[in-house]
Amino acid sequence: MKAVCVTGATGFIGSRLVEYLLKQGVEVYAVGTDEDRLNSLKCDKLHFIKAYFEEYYILKDKLPRNLDCFYHLAWNGVFGEAFKNYELQLLNCKYACDALMIAKNLSCKKFILASSVNVLETRHYMSLDSFEPRYTNVYATCKLSAEMICKTLAYQNNIEFNCGLIAMVYGENNKSKMIPNIVLENLLKNNPSNLIPDDTPYDLIYVEDVARAFYAIGEKGINQKTYYIGHDTISTFGTIFRSIRDFVNPNGVLNFGVYADTNAINYSLINLKALREDTGFTPKSDFKESILKTATWLKKNLKI
Repeated sequence: MKAVCVTGATGFIGSRLVEYLLKQGVEVYAVGTDEDRLNSLKCDKLHFIKAYFEEYYILKDKLPRNLDCFYHLAWNGVFGEAFKNYELQLLNCKYACDALMIAKNLSCKKFILASSVNVLETRHYMSLDSFEPRYTNVYATCKLSAEMICKTLAYQNNIEFNCGLIAMVYGENNKSKMIPNIVLENLLKNNPSNLIPDDTPYDLIYVEDVARAFYAIGEKGINQKTYYIGHDTISTFGTIFRSIRDFVNPNGVLNFGVYADTNAINYSLINLKALREDTGFTPKSDFKESILKTATWLKKNLKI
């Protein structure tokens, strides 16, 4: 790849993807809302475009034609109470479709949509006559809708399409209250963590590996395929978080089973090995090293 666009470029994953692309010599048109977050990456190959979703119409005049890839990572409300906001989540779906049509009209070669492993929960629910969904299903349903509509639009408009379902991701510069950050913060403060059962199937992936995965999809992803961005083998919640405890605070208290396991993520609904088989990608980050980097960043930014 020589030149790409990345929306959501100033976010947690987006900024790491921009950084990785620049290291590979790719020219990046970064669409976001806070240019200061990319200050450390400034160079001749980085072009920042400030635009909120409702301003994406300006991209047709700001982006060059014939980009190799259009990465759409921008999505408002990816954790917590925002999962309940169906109007917000539906708008996210619309804006993803708008982004694809902008890419098509600029003759981009490929459109890549960032999605979530939570989609596998929604796909599982769709096979049942009745179910008891959590609010995450509102978010995941809109992610799945964006994937399916964009896939259709891409096919009908002759632009290549891929989607990446990202496992739970962790790393530096993530200020969210996702579970890895909550547990790390509790370990650093020597507070107990009340958690779901330890035998729950689970996967964590470091943000640097996510960036590498999206680069691999851009380079070698097979048209119209959706890829799981995580590990080939799914571990358990207890195995992962006991390791994290041992790295950060061996005396930390993890109370497994306090909360019921209410998710229904069905990993059998996707080929976990497809990304490696098609592109050669495998996660390379050392788990202990990356967890300690994340903990160090949290400690500094939380002033623990």
